[in-house]
Amino acid sequence: MTPRETSAASSDTSVRSSINVPPDLVVGLLGSADENLRALERLLTADIHVRGNALTLTGEPADVALAERAVSELIAVAAGGQTVTPEAVRHSVNMLTGTDEESPAEVLTLDILSRRGKTIRPKTLNQKRYVDAIDAHTIVFGIGPAGTGKTYLAMAKAVKALQSKQVSRIILTRPAVEAGERLGFLPGTLSEKIDPYLRPLYDALHDMMDAELIPKLMTAGVIEVAPLAYMRGRSLNDAFIILDEAQNTTAEQMKMFLTRLGFGSKIVVTGDVTQVDLPGGAKSGLRAAVDVLEGIDDIHFAELTSADVVRHRLVSEIVDAYARAEEPTSLNRSQRRTGPGRPRR
Repeated sequence: MTPRETSAASSDTSVRSSINVPPDLVVGLLGSADENLRALERLLTADIHVRGNALTLTGEPADVALAERAVSELIAVAAGGQTVTPEAVRHSVNMLTGTDEESPAEVLTLDILSRRGKTIRPKTLNQKRYVDAIDAHTIVFGIGPAGTGKTYLAMAKAVKALQSKQVSRIILTRPAVEAGERLGFLPGTLSEKIDPYLRPLYDALHDMMDAELIPKLMTAGVIEVAPLAYMRGRSLNDAFIILDEAQNTTAEQMKMFLTRLGFGSKIVVTGDVTQVDLPGGAKSGLRAAVDVLEGIDDIHFAELTSADVVRHRLVSEIVDAYARAEEPTSLNRSQRRTGPGRPRR
């Protein structure tokens, strides 16, 4: 906890609080060219004044209290050696203004995987809950819009599980929906035709492992990246299995995939139910799984929202804009669960 003083300001209802930031953390807290300070000023109602290593917060008691908590949490993040960014500021304030009591510093400093000085961590409370659910359950569905880290965090957990010998192999799969009947007209071998659909999985893998090690592990069968159709008829034991872009599975494909689960294995299914590319208006297997499997022990549904987007700030706003436009025909899971004609479980 940082030293602070609180006193009444000139207004009858205003208060003033002073926080002394450890001198070696001032630059990290305020950010390059004070970008973090500007983010705090945009997000918080309290007035913030900086002089040396002292931050003075002025405003209504509740606003000052929120600002105190936000600054204290960000100081804790900086003290843990993590770079504080405007995005970290935004996510911290969002967490503090929510209904949960979790500490943003605990969320933002949870290490999942480290490689060559780069550490992968959750950036939002929902992301941390998603990661915790992967530890606690055998099957986890990560459902949310683009940019929320669904696949990337699952990949990091898979690599970590392999490194710690919790599993003996990683299996990464996606449906190659867009190929359809046109696959035969594409040039190259079957592997070359399918490769573009699997490329995002390869890219994430290269972020987390040494590039020269990946081909060796794939040759040895320790890492497998394959289309969903290749899973049929198999029993996948002692493996960490990730199904990406699951919204583009049919109900039959999803059932086939989930029943591949073997002993000592863990499955993570990721997808965005608002981006279904199935032809002919076929129902998404991901949507069907939400309806059919909810309530089964050891299966967890983790929901991420636009607030969990960790790409450019505009991505979150784009997701929200499309959600508003499609609201009448695209209800979220809780709305479907309690909507007319469907009893509560």
